Amino acid sequence: MLLNEICNLPDVLEIRGNTAIKIRSLNLDSRKKTSDGLFFCIAGNHYDSHLFAQSAVDNGNVALVVESFLDNVDVAQILVKNTRVVMARISAHFYDYPEQDMQLIGITGTKGKTTTSFMLKAICETAGLKVGLIGTTGNMIGDKRYDSSLTTPDPIDMYSTLALMRNEKVDVVVMEVSAHAIDMHRLEGMLFEVGCYTNFSQDHLDYFKDMDTYFAAKKKFFTDGYVKNAVLNVDDISTERIVGSIHIPHVSFGIGANADVYARDIEVQESGASFKIHLNDVENLPINMKMTGNFNVYNALCAAAAAMVLNISTDCIKRGLESVQSVPGRIELLDTKTAYKVILDYSHSPDSLENILTTVRLITKKNLILLFGCGGDRDHIKRPIMGEIAGKLADISIITSDNPRNENPMQIINAIVEGCKKHTDRYEVIENRRDAIKHALQIAKEGDVIILAGKGHETYQERQGVKYPFNEKIIVKELLAEIEEGR
Repeated sequence: MLLNEICNLPDVLEIRGNTAIKIRSLNLDSRKKTSDGLFFCIAGNHYDSHLFAQSAVDNGNVALVVESFLDNVDVAQILVKNTRVVMARISAHFYDYPEQDMQLIGITGTKGKTTTSFMLKAICETAGLKVGLIGTTGNMIGDKRYDSSLTTPDPIDMYSTLALMRNEKVDVVVMEVSAHAIDMHRLEGMLFEVGCYTNFSQDHLDYFKDMDTYFAAKKKFFTDGYVKNAVLNVDDISTERIVGSIHIPHVSFGIGANADVYARDIEVQESGASFKIHLNDVENLPINMKMTGNFNVYNALCAAAAAMVLNISTDCIKRGLESVQSVPGRIELLDTKTAYKVILDYSHSPDSLENILTTVRLITKKNLILLFGCGGDRDHIKRPIMGEIAGKLADISIITSDNPRNENPMQIINAIVEGCKKHTDRYEVIENRRDAIKHALQIAKEGDVIILAGKGHETYQERQGVKYPFNEKIIVKELLAEIEEGR
């Protein structure tokens, strides 16, 4: 790409320096060695990368995107009002607009994005489409997996991934859309054939500060031209605030309300959930899923409604939903060959913790043992709230570390304990998460269920800026071997 190709892109204010130069890479990290790179200077909440522009030039970048001209850096500079907005537009141009060659389905909401995306992927593949997936557990093209560090990647990684998907002849891309991504303009210029809204509850208040600001980011996905058709959970009270503001076709789904697509005759058992999907009293589609939980009925309805908007047959919807065995780290039953069950789940917000405890209670014959913590450098308000939920709904709580990041782990744990002890004295504090898991496995008896909550699919634990290997599937297997050997 020649630098002068982007002179006329929206939101480019002025360019100084030689624009007849070749750009071969796009970069956000000033420390990264490159050649003929374009570096984006972002003034963020925690750092301002304008301060590292010279380092970026020293490492091979030949031009900068800036929000104010830098007099002491001798390379071409592109002045913009908002670097994040322009980064999305330049990334799209650099990779030759790959998103235009595929149908995009975006899923936003506090919970259910990952599971719904896997369900939609299965439905589309059953219909004979080649599917790309972008989300929390990583990116996929068919059965191939690719690592990703963010739910919704930054625009450079996003368009690089979409370009790869185009090269692989992908028909449909199912993408988790986080509120952070919407607020940070990562989707600027993209148009989704379908946008899905799963639900809204407390999370991410470390970033958004209050619930209204958090909701406004979610709502923006449907009101600011990103979406052609909306699929909305009408049972969630927040949906009213979206419906009243949108001017695009929309389909509602739900259980307890008057929805376009709704479920009846719901039976939730240990082996899965069965129900009938109705479409305006025209369709009556029996579904027997292998995934359990009332919340997964909602996820299935969302996926089914989106598939209907895409004109996928009800036969493919049924076979697709029934083919999903599990989703990584989402109410995932581990193969422990023990008299008790061990479930891995990513629940890390008050609402998701309550959902998993309520669901698993239905399949627990004796004690429900919950092991969980809260992430550091994140929403402090939810810690005692999650402690209260644990105290009310679990028989035994083991409070431990999640990803403490830069915080003192015991400070996080103590905040959780404040909530938990309001309802029970059956809790223990074991800061080391591996030790805590071992203790849970040692105290569990026949008929008990252990929930390892919070980390789910993650394969690391982050402490003081370092990500240490921590895969709970592997750790459980190792600890069970240790316990057996010690007998």
